[in-house]
Amino acid sequence: MNKKIAFLGAGNMAEAIMAGLVKSGLVRPGGISAFDVKSERLRYLKRKFGVNPAQNNSSALKGAAVVLLCVKPQMMEELLCEIGLHIRPGQLVISIAAGITTKYIERFLIKGVPVVRVMPNTALLAGAGATAVSAGKYAKERHVSQAVKLFSVSGITERVPEKKINAVTALSGSGPAYIFYMAEMLKDAGVKMGLPADVSEALSRQTVYGAGKMLKETGFPASQLRKNVTSPGGTTEAAIKFLDKKGFAGIFKAAVKRAKERAGELSR
Repeated sequence: MNKKIAFLGAGNMAEAIMAGLVKSGLVRPGGISAFDVKSERLRYLKRKFGVNPAQNNSSALKGAAVVLLCVKPQMMEELLCEIGLHIRPGQLVISIAAGITTKYIERFLIKGVPVVRVMPNTALLAGAGATAVSAGKYAKERHVSQAVKLFSVSGITERVPEKKINAVTALSGSGPAYIFYMAEMLKDAGVKMGLPADVSEALSRQTVYGAGKMLKETGFPASQLRKNVTSPGGTTEAAIKFLDKKGFAGIFKAAVKRAKERAGELSR
């Protein structure tokens, strides 16, 4: 893409997106401008990727074909009030802010500006993100395709209706935290059983990585892979039966549902 991309907000997720774009060669570092209230973040990103720090939001988006809104949801209204009338219909606006609808963003923009809402996750940092893309009222197929292209360099991208985006937030948006939590518990369990902390940490980390790699590369459903390692009368079966007895599946599904409900509560 020989087009300028502007990042308004330069936190961890913005950094992950930049990393994918630059590493893939899809965008030249010199074609990326960024602004953040933390000037040290801009200096860091300039050193790391060679992107162009901007003096303010308005100067960052000037001449940009794509404008990425990467601020926290609670900062979105202030940002949109500042830049809304400076964005032209020829620019594509992509928002990664959880809970902020395309309809809400469109209220602050000139009529006809295409808006695409994206829900990525932190695995973008490892080039293994899971991202959902939803089109706003004025976004055409070419705009959605462009958003898909930008995020597909850092993982997989799925198109979903915006009314389903809260479910995506609960599933894959928050999903890495669920896996990290499980890895935490594995490590702690190992220590309680007498393993040295570093050994338990290493084994837990590799176990989660290996399981994820198998799930990705074999193409088998998770249920089949689980059955493959659950021998009748064996240790794994004992653990799974204990989890079932305690209602783990129901608790976990209810937790994911609660995340979806919270996403709805935050929506505007």
